[in-house]
Amino acid sequence: MTRLGDMETRQGFLVVAMAISMACNQQAPIQQDVKVQRGEAVQRVTPEPEPFIKEVPAPKPVVEAPVPAKPKSTTVADKNAEGKPAEVPPPGPIQKIGDYSLLGFDRLASFAYEVPDDPITEPKAKEILEKNEIPESVKKFDKQKIALKGYMLPLKVEDGKITELLILRDQSMCCYGAVPKINEWVSVRMPKGKGVKPVMDVPVTIFGRLKVGEVLENGYLVGIYEMDGERLDGPIGL
Repeated sequence: MTRLGDMETRQGFLVVAMAISMACNQQAPIQQDVKVQRGEAVQRVTPEPEPFIKEVPAPKPVVEAPVPAKPKSTTVADKNAEGKPAEVPPPGPIQKIGDYSLLGFDRLASFAYEVPDDPITEPKAKEILEKNEIPESVKKFDKQKIALKGYMLPLKVEDGKITELLILRDQSMCCYGAVPKINEWVSVRMPKGKGVKPVMDVPVTIFGRLKVGEVLENGYLVGIYEMDGERLDGPIGL
Protein backbone atom coordinates (compact mmCIF):
# COMPACT_ATOMS: atom_id res chain seq x y z
CA MET A 1 0.00 0.00 0.00
CA THR A 2 2.77 2.27 0.83
CA ARG A 3 4.43 1.79 -2.54
CA LEU A 4 1.19 2.00 -4.38
CA GLY A 5 0.37 5.25 -2.55
CA ASP A 6 3.76 6.73 -3.33
CA MET A 7 3.36 5.94 -7.03
CA GLU A 8 -0.04 7.51 -7.13
CA THR A 9 1.30 10.58 -5.33
CA ARG A 10 4.16 10.90 -7.86
CA GLN A 11 1.76 10.48 -10.83
CA GLY A 12 -0.52 13.11 -9.37
CA PHE A 13 2.44 15.48 -8.93
CA LEU A 14 3.48 14.91 -12.56
CA VAL A 15 -0.04 15.61 -13.77
CA VAL A 16 -0.19 18.83 -11.76
CA ALA A 17 3.26 19.87 -13.01
CA MET A 18 2.24 19.24 -16.63
CA ALA A 19 -0.97 21.24 -16.13
CA ILE A 20 0.94 24.18 -14.64
CA SER A 21 3.45 24.04 -17.53
CA MET A 22 0.67 24.06 -20.12
CA ALA A 23 -1.10 26.94 -18.33
CA CYS A 24 2.12 28.96 -18.30
CA ASN A 25 2.67 28.34 -22.00
CA GLN A 26 -0.82 29.61 -22.81
CA GLN A 27 -0.36 33.00 -20.98
CA ALA A 28 0.27 36.16 -23.01
CA PRO A 29 3.90 37.24 -23.18
CA ILE A 30 4.89 39.92 -20.76
CA GLN A 31 5.06 43.34 -22.50
CA GLN A 32 8.09 45.46 -21.87
CA ASP A 33 5.99 48.57 -21.72
CA VAL A 34 3.85 47.31 -18.79
CA LYS A 35 4.60 48.24 -15.22
CA VAL A 36 2.88 47.39 -11.95
CA GLN A 37 1.52 50.24 -9.91
CA ARG A 38 -0.26 49.45 -6.63
CA GLY A 39 -0.70 45.86 -7.66
CA GLU A 40 -2.42 46.63 -10.99
CA ALA A 41 -1.06 46.19 -14.51
CA VAL A 42 -1.08 49.59 -16.29
CA GLN A 43 -0.45 50.08 -20.02
CA ARG A 44 2.30 52.64 -20.66
CA VAL A 45 0.93 55.37 -22.92
CA THR A 46 3.36 56.48 -25.61
CA PRO A 47 2.45 59.82 -27.34
CA GLU A 48 1.97 59.60 -31.06
CA PRO A 49 4.90 61.14 -32.94
CA GLU A 50 4.21 64.27 -34.96
CA PRO A 51 4.25 63.79 -38.75
CA PHE A 52 7.57 64.61 -40.38
CA ILE A 53 5.90 66.70 -43.07
CA LYS A 54 3.18 69.09 -41.97
CA GLU A 55 0.58 70.39 -44.34
CA VAL A 56 0.98 74.13 -45.00
CA PRO A 57 -2.15 76.03 -46.00
CA ALA A 58 -2.00 77.34 -49.56
CA PRO A 59 -1.24 81.11 -49.74
CA LYS A 60 -4.00 83.42 -50.78
CA PRO A 61 -3.76 84.55 -54.40
CA VAL A 62 -2.22 88.01 -54.89
CA VAL A 63 -4.42 90.33 -56.89
CA GLU A 64 -2.36 92.84 -58.85
CA ALA A 65 -3.67 96.37 -59.13
CA PRO A 66 -4.45 97.44 -62.70
CA VAL A 67 -1.77 99.56 -64.37
CA PRO A 68 -3.12 103.00 -65.25
CA ALA A 69 -3.18 103.87 -68.91
CA LYS A 70 -0.37 106.05 -70.16
CA PRO A 71 -1.52 109.57 -71.01
CA LYS A 72 -1.19 110.73 -74.57
CA SER A 73 1.79 112.90 -75.37
CA THR A 74 0.98 116.49 -76.17
CA THR A 75 3.92 116.78 -78.56
CA VAL A 76 2.36 114.50 -81.18
CA ALA A 77 -0.93 115.81 -82.48
CA ASP A 78 -3.85 113.65 -83.55
CA LYS A 79 -5.39 114.01 -86.98
CA ASN A 80 -8.61 115.86 -87.58
CA ALA A 81 -11.56 114.78 -89.74
CA GLU A 82 -9.78 115.93 -92.92
CA GLY A 83 -6.76 113.71 -92.22
CA LYS A 84 -4.51 116.65 -91.36
CA PRO A 85 -2.68 116.93 -88.04
CA ALA A 86 -4.93 118.59 -85.50
CA GLU A 87 -3.51 121.64 -83.82
CA VAL A 88 -2.70 121.23 -80.14
CA PRO A 89 -3.85 124.17 -78.00
CA PRO A 90 -0.76 126.36 -77.40
CA PRO A 91 0.58 127.10 -73.92
CA GLY A 92 -0.50 130.10 -71.85
CA PRO A 93 -0.27 133.76 -72.79
CA ILE A 94 2.88 135.13 -74.42
CA GLN A 95 5.28 136.90 -72.08
CA LYS A 96 7.41 139.82 -73.20
CA ILE A 97 11.02 140.81 -72.67
CA GLY A 98 10.97 144.37 -73.91
CA ASP A 99 9.92 144.25 -77.57
CA TYR A 100 10.59 140.51 -77.81
CA SER A 101 7.98 137.78 -77.43
CA LEU A 102 9.29 134.99 -75.19
CA LEU A 103 8.77 131.68 -77.04
CA GLY A 104 9.60 128.11 -76.14
CA PHE A 105 9.64 124.78 -77.96
CA ASP A 106 6.50 123.83 -76.06
CA ARG A 107 4.83 126.14 -78.61
CA LEU A 108 7.09 125.73 -81.65
CA ALA A 109 6.96 121.91 -81.43
CA SER A 110 3.30 121.59 -80.40
CA PHE A 111 2.18 120.09 -83.73
CA ALA A 112 3.07 117.12 -85.93
CA TYR A 113 5.12 117.71 -89.07
CA GLU A 114 5.96 114.65 -91.18
CA VAL A 115 9.15 114.58 -93.25
CA PRO A 116 9.71 111.87 -95.93
CA ASP A 117 12.95 109.92 -95.89
CA ASP A 118 13.87 111.09 -99.40
CA PRO A 119 11.81 113.98 -100.81
CA ILE A 120 13.38 113.53 -104.27
CA THR A 121 12.95 109.79 -105.00
CA GLU A 122 10.11 108.78 -102.67
CA PRO A 123 6.88 108.62 -104.72
CA LYS A 124 4.66 109.91 -101.91
CA ALA A 125 7.07 112.60 -100.73
CA LYS A 126 5.17 115.44 -102.36
CA GLU A 127 1.85 114.20 -100.99
CA ILE A 128 3.32 113.90 -97.49
CA LEU A 129 4.76 117.42 -97.58
CA GLU A 130 1.54 118.93 -98.91
CA LYS A 131 -0.43 117.49 -95.99
CA ASN A 132 1.78 119.27 -93.47
CA GLU A 133 0.51 122.53 -92.10
CA ILE A 134 2.06 124.95 -89.63
CA PRO A 135 -0.69 126.19 -87.30
CA GLU A 136 -1.67 129.86 -87.16
CA SER A 137 -0.64 130.03 -83.51
CA VAL A 138 2.97 129.64 -84.72
CA LYS A 139 2.84 131.32 -88.14
CA LYS A 140 1.77 134.60 -86.55
CA PHE A 141 5.33 134.99 -85.18
CA ASP A 142 6.83 135.04 -88.70
CA LYS A 143 9.13 138.09 -89.03
CA GLN A 144 8.49 139.02 -85.40
CA LYS A 145 11.03 139.74 -82.67
CA ILE A 146 11.29 136.79 -80.31
CA ALA A 147 13.44 135.52 -77.45
CA LEU A 148 13.97 131.75 -77.63
CA LYS A 149 15.40 129.52 -74.92
CA GLY A 150 17.27 126.33 -75.81
CA TYR A 151 20.65 124.60 -76.17
CA MET A 152 23.39 125.79 -78.51
CA LEU A 153 24.95 123.66 -81.24
CA PRO A 154 27.69 125.66 -83.04
CA LEU A 155 27.93 125.29 -86.83
CA LYS A 156 30.37 127.98 -87.95
CA VAL A 157 33.15 129.77 -86.06
CA GLU A 158 34.95 132.98 -87.11
CA ASP A 159 37.73 134.47 -84.97
CA GLY A 160 36.70 132.40 -82.00
CA LYS A 161 33.06 133.51 -82.16
CA ILE A 162 30.03 131.52 -83.30
CA THR A 163 28.39 133.06 -86.37
CA GLU A 164 26.01 130.19 -87.31
CA LEU A 165 24.35 127.85 -84.84
CA LEU A 166 21.31 125.79 -84.01
CA ILE A 167 19.13 126.32 -80.96
CA LEU A 168 17.78 122.91 -79.92
CA ARG A 169 14.91 121.88 -77.69
CA ASP A 170 17.18 119.58 -75.65
CA GLN A 171 20.64 118.05 -75.68
CA SER A 172 19.74 114.74 -77.33
CA MET A 173 21.26 115.77 -80.67
CA CYS A 174 24.42 117.11 -79.02
CA CYS A 175 25.15 114.29 -76.58
CA TYR A 176 23.36 111.13 -77.75
CA GLY A 177 23.18 111.47 -81.53
CA ALA A 178 19.37 111.37 -81.61
CA VAL A 179 17.75 113.18 -84.54
CA PRO A 180 15.30 115.82 -83.30
CA LYS A 181 12.02 116.55 -85.05
CA ILE A 182 12.06 119.29 -87.66
CA ASN A 183 10.16 121.66 -85.37
CA GLU A 184 12.55 121.10 -82.45
CA TRP A 185 15.36 123.33 -83.69
CA VAL A 186 15.89 126.85 -85.05
CA SER A 187 18.73 127.76 -87.41
CA VAL A 188 20.35 131.07 -86.36
CA ARG A 189 22.67 133.38 -88.29
CA MET A 190 24.41 136.21 -86.48
CA PRO A 191 25.24 139.50 -88.25
CA LYS A 192 28.75 139.90 -89.61
CA GLY A 193 31.16 140.85 -86.87
CA LYS A 194 28.66 140.03 -84.12
CA GLY A 195 29.42 136.42 -83.36
CA VAL A 196 28.68 135.01 -79.90
CA LYS A 197 30.71 133.01 -77.40
CA PRO A 198 30.22 129.23 -77.43
CA VAL A 199 28.10 128.15 -74.46
CA MET A 200 27.58 124.40 -74.19
CA ASP A 201 25.50 122.09 -71.96
CA VAL A 202 23.47 124.91 -70.39
CA PRO A 203 20.34 126.65 -71.72
CA VAL A 204 20.75 130.04 -73.37
CA THR A 205 18.32 132.65 -74.69
CA ILE A 206 18.77 133.95 -78.23
CA PHE A 207 17.19 137.24 -79.33
CA GLY A 208 16.35 138.01 -82.94
CA ARG A 209 13.76 138.00 -85.70
CA LEU A 210 12.07 134.68 -86.46
CA LYS A 211 11.24 133.30 -89.90
CA VAL A 212 8.52 130.63 -90.13
CA GLY A 213 8.19 128.49 -93.27
CA GLU A 214 9.79 125.63 -95.20
CA VAL A 215 13.52 126.01 -95.86
CA LEU A 216 14.72 124.09 -98.95
CA GLU A 217 18.27 123.37 -100.08
CA ASN A 218 18.75 121.53 -103.39
CA GLY A 219 15.17 120.33 -103.20
CA TYR A 220 15.55 118.97 -99.69
CA LEU A 221 13.60 120.25 -96.72
CA VAL A 222 16.18 121.26 -94.13
CA GLY A 223 14.02 123.15 -91.64
CA ILE A 224 10.96 125.25 -90.96
CA TYR A 225 12.44 127.83 -88.57
CA GLU A 226 15.20 130.39 -89.15
CA MET A 227 16.30 133.39 -87.16
CA ASP A 228 18.39 136.50 -87.76
CA GLY A 229 20.17 136.61 -84.42
CA GLU A 230 20.95 139.84 -82.59
CA ARG A 231 22.31 138.91 -79.16
CA LEU A 232 22.64 136.02 -76.74
CA ASP A 233 21.91 135.82 -73.04
CA GLY A 234 22.75 132.99 -70.75
CA PRO A 235 23.84 131.91 -67.28
CA ILE A 236 27.13 133.83 -67.61
CA GLY A 237 27.98 137.29 -68.89
CA LEU A 238 28.06 137.12 -72.69
